[in-house]
Amino acid sequence: MGPLTLPIQMTTNLPKSRREFLANSAFGIGTFALAHLLKEDNLLAETPSKPGENLPLDLRPKPANFAPKAKAMISLFMHGGPSHVDLLDPKPELSAKSGTEYGGDVIYSFVNRANKKLFGTPWKFSKHGQCGTDVSELLPNIAGIVDDICVLRSMHTGHNGHEVSIRFFHGGMAGITGRPTMGSWIVYGLGSESQSLPAYMVLSDPAGHPVDGTHNWSSGFMPPLYQGTVLRAQEPRILNLDAPPQLRGKLQQQNLSFLAELNKRHAAQHPGEADLESRIASYELAAAMQTAAKEALDVSQEPAYIHKLYGLDKDATREYGTRCLIARRLVERGVRFVQMFLGGQPWDTHTDIKKRLPEICGRTDQPAAALVIDLKQRGLLDSTVVHWGGEIGRLPVCEGDLNDTVGRDHNGQGFSIWLAGGGIKGGMTYGETDEVGHKAAVNIVTPNDYQATIFQLLGLDPQKLVYHSSGREQRLIDNRPARVVKEILA
Repeated sequence: MGPLTLPIQMTTNLPKSRREFLANSAFGIGTFALAHLLKEDNLLAETPSKPGENLPLDLRPKPANFAPKAKAMISLFMHGGPSHVDLLDPKPELSAKSGTEYGGDVIYSFVNRANKKLFGTPWKFSKHGQCGTDVSELLPNIAGIVDDICVLRSMHTGHNGHEVSIRFFHGGMAGITGRPTMGSWIVYGLGSESQSLPAYMVLSDPAGHPVDGTHNWSSGFMPPLYQGTVLRAQEPRILNLDAPPQLRGKLQQQNLSFLAELNKRHAAQHPGEADLESRIASYELAAAMQTAAKEALDVSQEPAYIHKLYGLDKDATREYGTRCLIARRLVERGVRFVQMFLGGQPWDTHTDIKKRLPEICGRTDQPAAALVIDLKQRGLLDSTVVHWGGEIGRLPVCEGDLNDTVGRDHNGQGFSIWLAGGGIKGGMTYGETDEVGHKAAVNIVTPNDYQATIFQLLGLDPQKLVYHSSGREQRLIDNRPARVVKEILA
């Protein structure tokens, strides 16, 4: 007689609780599927919701506040601050005055290396596409998709530091921790079209977490149900997803049935826990997640021309290209929000910019462009917003001496990002920095404006999307001025 055919009345050695059973089991449900199921049961909720206070604590699809243009988003976050004056914002005046003293005020992060000499870009800009957008020679593939993207050249955080600006972009307030990220707000408000994959997925880098770590995908004061689910940077991207060979098939189904029986008994014995045990976990869903996750992450199913498109055939682009391809496969399968990060802050080019900037561009340029091309050819770009950009830019003056090891210091006063798809006008630029690229000067866009615009595309009103916590109504854009940048919407 197998261990799972014991009569139910023989309870001497049964686990005392569902959690104890899950903690001691080796049934191969996998940490990925298990975490999702615990969230589905609200067992991970830190603060039970009160009736009528918050949206239902689940990931089932929820109606938007108004008709959306997009249903999913992929954010390619470029930690460290890409140098806009070397990539997306050409400044002939800066090049003409390179090596001369800058007359404006400059806020330095590294005063010991401060220098007021203007530093013209070493790289050439040229016009591309029917729109004629100027792009640096360092981004030849992004230059090839300019007719599908909108370059915002007037981003402004007002802060030069990394963490303070990162938290502004992700959490809506500069420098404040403990707040849900934009991805958490989106899945709280909209749920997910897929019930076999998490709604909010984070694709991490082999080099480790980005600067500010888990704050980049935290659910803050919301339950962990809404935080980003982090995939491992290398295979296997999800540990313990498969059952051990000796426990697969019929035996696993018996195990799951036995667990379902324990759930029923627990619910009967603790009727007061209805909020936490609102439904018995569907372990058929666990099996579905095992299948769905493995299938979604298996890029070997893609044809050779797709591998080549994303750069999987080259050492420099293989890793980042693989993650971009996975991001497409996830939104294709109903995942609502996907974020991709780089380890540390590789765009933080304080020194050796002539060497380091081409390296990081060479790693990311082709895969990022391929993502837009692939989404478009599959008919997914119209419903998917793609974001590319960092938290700050770089100064137009040099850091250190103007020589072969020169770099650029932080600049949150003016910089560039780009957006594509999901109701964004392609083939345009918006906003301007001053003549040398130091400060946003025309049509300034803040992170709150950016968030309001993304919400607009997804059919969400940032003032109506409320989460009650700490005795008050909380919002992503909380008591701060924000505008939808309607000029860039199709």
